[in-house]
Amino acid sequence: MSEFFWSDEYLLGYGAMDATHREFVTIVNSLLQCADADVESRLQAFARHAEAHFKEEDDWMERTSFPPRECHVEEHAAVLKSVYQVLEVVKEGDFAEGRRLAAALADWFPGHAFHLDSALAQWMVKQSHGGKPVVIRRNVLQRDKG
Repeated sequence: MSEFFWSDEYLLGYGAMDATHREFVTIVNSLLQCADADVESRLQAFARHAEAHFKEEDDWMERTSFPPRECHVEEHAAVLKSVYQVLEVVKEGDFAEGRRLAAALADWFPGHAFHLDSALAQWMVKQSHGGKPVVIRRNVLQRDKG
């Protein structure tokens, strides 16, 4: 995979989560597109993003007693473990491994978002508004220039 762009297919209807997911896609795409000299710094940026992203979701699940949280938290931990393992390999000069991780993240994200995060988004909206989120998808693909 050489490109990974935000699509409104990824919208889940919980604004804070959707914004964080958009950032996830942007950072992964920048890792896929960058020069070899920038792979390490882009992967470090992704690691910082993932730490904050996953902590925020883990905190939401804990704070609201989200019933199926254990599986979700474990998946976050497994991804972070992989990111830090690959970062060590990239620091040794294996930039291709960093790109393979970026491609794997781009492949992983839709399933994670559609199955695990969508349940959390619905739970969060139900907690705050008493119903399910309303999501309008226009099948728009956004190529982020940043």
